[in-house]
Formats: sequence, structure tokens, C-alpha cells
Amino acid sequence: MPIEPASAAIDRPVRAQPAQAPAMPEATSFEALGLSQPLLRALRAEGYERPTPIQSRAVPHALAGSDVLACAQTGTGKTAAFVLPIVERLAARPAARRGVRALVLSPTRELTAQIARDFQRYGRHFDLRYAVAFGGVGIQPQARALRAGAEVLVATPGRLEDLLSQRMVALDGVEVLVLDEADRMLDHGFLPAIRRIVARLPRKRQTLFFSATMPRELEPLAKTMLVDPVKVAVTPVASTPKRVQQSIYFVEQTEKRALLQQLIAEQGVTRALVFTRTKRGADRVARQLVAGKFRAEAMHGNKSQGARERALENFRRGSLQVLVATDLAARGIDVDGISHVINYDLPMDAEAYVHRIGRTARAGADGQAFSFCSAQERDQLRRIERLIDQRVPVAARSHAPARQMY
Repeated sequence: MPIEPASAAIDRPVRAQPAQAPAMPEATSFEALGLSQPLLRALRAEGYERPTPIQSRAVPHALAGSDVLACAQTGTGKTAAFVLPIVERLAARPAARRGVRALVLSPTRELTAQIARDFQRYGRHFDLRYAVAFGGVGIQPQARALRAGAEVLVATPGRLEDLLSQRMVALDGVEVLVLDEADRMLDHGFLPAIRRIVARLPRKRQTLFFSATMPRELEPLAKTMLVDPVKVAVTPVASTPKRVQQSIYFVEQTEKRALLQQLIAEQGVTRALVFTRTKRGADRVARQLVAGKFRAEAMHGNKSQGARERALENFRRGSLQVLVATDLAARGIDVDGISHVINYDLPMDAEAYVHRIGRTARAGADGQAFSFCSAQERDQLRRIERLIDQRVPVAARSHAPARQMY
């Protein structure tokens, strides 16, 4: 059934605060969301049996054509929450002319590639064309995909502006705009570019705005982009996943290397994501693990795009036991079956801790998060514990009594 766009009411004033989603029974199956049979077949082929909370709450409003403001962290199934209704909409209403009908903006190359893969997986039974656009690789192959008539474009703001400046893409036919991980866009300084891009889009469109948090600096952007939006939210950023068993190890910086190798060897680690604070640190830790006979690679912004994609694919297939990454590089990692997250270095940003450990214990599985805390990182630990409103349990193998922390 054709889906009418929310933009029919584009001239109405934007509300100062988004409307809370109307009370409705939460769907317990994808059939109950009203998805078409081709989409249901694709979901079954991927092994998905029931929607996550963000999908249950966001998909019906997106299908109805409403603008949506969704607060959801990575790992909650948020990508499918906008991919499914977009595929449904485009397939139900063939366009009169070729060109970009849905634009998804994301902050990193890895996340952009992941979103594009999700479009291909869920839209496998539809005759839809997709294109990706991000920096670090040649622009011409991306331009060719657009000239071939891509209806969905997933792009980073910087590369999209390059395409626009060279007149390689037109956005006058965009029906749906998605801003994914808006808070990370803010962190990376992309808001001016996003405003310039949005200014080139049709005023009559549907907009889906996804962010893990809603810092005050984002509110003006949301108000200008959204028209009478419905607000849906799951898992506040201060909440840590219930199925993640957290542990803190108090350890000298010089002892972290030995502790990491001991834990990987002794704790039944099948697939671990190790976080370091710097790119050089990621390289160093990966080299040390390889020297210790562990299957490990580093992934960060100084690696070529090809190297990053190979490392991620090896990790996804299971040929890598350990992937060592920085926070920025890890934004696009969406891999099932991560048994452990290990914070080799505690993050400076307390919210990054919640994002990190949320990489494990997905889809109903259990997971473990080990964090190393040196004497120089005690302030970071205090900030993390204030944010999550709990003490991180001290591991039995502690190098310092917990009471010395405070």
C-alpha cells in the first residue's frame, strides 16, 4: 500500500518539543509491523525473528510517513528501524524518474558501509539500487553508481559535499532524509556541512533523526529539520546493557600488556574488541598480541580503507580473534557474537564507555566487559561510574584495593 509522506503538512509550524510516540501495543513480530512479504522473507533469511524495541516503536511511525526523532544507541537495532520503512516506501511507490530518493547521512566510513550492506540485505527481493559515498577512496566509482540510477545514497557529509560541488549528484528528488548518529556528527564538526546539505533538499520530505544522546547543541538542528516529529527512545545512554558482566582491573600501565594476554588466554575469549585511546596504541597492542600468537589486527583512521574493510571482514568471519580499535574507527563495527569488550585504555568521554561495552551482549546473548584502570585513569573511572550510577565491580585479580580509588 502506498505510504504517504509526512511532508504534506510541511507548512505547519515545528513544535518546540517533539511529540511523544502515541501509546500503542509494542509489536512482537515483524508481521505485526505491517511489513510486506518480500521484506519478511529477507528478515527470516537473516535469522531475525522479532523486532527490537526501537524497531517496534519507530517503524510504524516511519511507515505512516511521520518525521521521527529517535534516541537509541548502537546495538539496539536502530539501523533496521530506518532501513526497513525506507525499502518499503521506495518499493511501494516507483519513481517517475531515476535519481536519489532516500539520503542517509552517517559520520564514518565504516558506518556508511555497514548501513549500505543492511539496505542490500533487507532489500534483496526488490529492484532497488544503492550507492555509498565516503572519503579515503576514489570518487569516480561512487559517481558512476549514482549515474546508474541509485535510489538510496548513504554518505558521509564531507564526501557528499564533494559530489555536490562537482555536480555528480542531484538531491532535488529526495523523499526521505536520515541523519544517523547525530551526536557523533556534532563531535566530528559536521553540523555546518549538514546544514548546507539540508538546504539543498526539497522542503517536502520525511526526516528520520537518530542519535544516542540529545546534547543541547543538537536541538536547533533537530527543530529546523523535523516537522511535528514523533519521539521514540530506548535505553538511555547512561544505562549499561543488563546482560554485560562488567569488571575493573586496577593495574599499572606497564602491566596492561601481560594482563590482556592472560585474560584472552584464560577467559574463554572467542571474539574480542579491544579499545585503545590512540591509533599508535592500537598498532602497538595488535603487534604485541600477534607476537603472543593471538590472531589480532588493528583498525583506525590511519589505515587505508581497504585495510580497514579487510580487518573488519576477517573479524566478522571469525578468522580474527581480536580486533584492536580506537573509538572513531569502531563506530561502524556491527558484528554479532562479540564475547568480550576490553577497555585497554579507559575513554576520556564517559559516554564512550557505554557505547563500547554495548558492542557485546547483543541479540539476547551474554557478554563480558573488562576495563583496565591505571593510576593515571582514576578520574576517568569516577566519571564513568557517576554517569552509569553504579560502581564497576572490581575483578578478583585486582592490583590495588578498590578503597584506594576514592
